[in-house]
Order: sequence, then C-alpha cells, then structure tokens
Amino acid sequence: YYTNFVSSPEGYFHTVLCNTRHFRNTTVNHDLHYISWDNPPKQHPLSLSLKDFDKMRDSGAAFARKFKKDDPVLDMIDRDLLGREANRFTPGGWCVGSNEGGEDPCSLQGNSSILKSGKGAKRLEGLVLKLLSPELFRSNQCVF
Repeated sequence: YYTNFVSSPEGYFHTVLCNTRHFRNTTVNHDLHYISWDNPPKQHPLSLSLKDFDKMRDSGAAFARKFKKDDPVLDMIDRDLLGREANRFTPGGWCVGSNEGGEDPCSLQGNSSILKSGKGAKRLEGLVLKLLSPELFRSNQCVF
C-alpha cells in the first residue's frame, strides 16, 4: 500500500497502530500537525506563510508543514512562539540567565533535566484535551 502513497511517513505509524487490535480502540487519529491541504484532492500540502500564522498557532498542533525556505513565517514562529531571538538558542528550562539589556538568557545554564512548560505546552494540552474529550474521542478514533 505505501509503495504508491504520496506521503507515506505521515501515515505509517497511524496505520500500524490503527490496525493493531490492542491499540485501535485507544488511538486518536490525529498526528498533531497543522497542514493546509490543496482542495481537492488533499494530496499535496500547501506552503504555509504569514497569513496562516494565527490558524497554525490557534490549532494547538505541536508540528506544522510545509514551509518554503527562509519564509518570514519561520522567523515569526521562532520569535513569537518559541521566544527565540536571531542567532540564539530557543530558551528552555535550563536557561536561567536574564534577557535584560539584550543578554542571552541561555548564557547562564541551570539544571538541564528541569522541564518548564510554556505557552506552547498549554496550546498542545488544549488540543490533546479536545481530542480526548467525550464529545470527540469516538469520532477521532480509528474507524473500521
């Protein structure tokens, strides 16, 4: 089946899990990606741009595709969603420095095993809770 499939990596694990008796009733058929598809026939994802930013952010999806190389929306994602400044690492729980005066908060590192959730984690939590809600869970499960 996947020999002639357009985007086989995107559907492979869902297919395996949905066809495994042990998992099929506990699997939500969602890959946590924000994708804007051509219409019809939904075979090729459209390139995301600045006009898609709000929908992408509001979807709560942890991942998105596809982007043109160096599209300005990538800088917006870095800056507005990841809190990353140009030529710096994305700050995480291990960054304990200050960004006052333009300093890099990651220049001072704390415990790298500490995980601090941010706004992105809250958006993802919202999506997961929605997918697992009693109103939507059954309709989002694998269908046979």
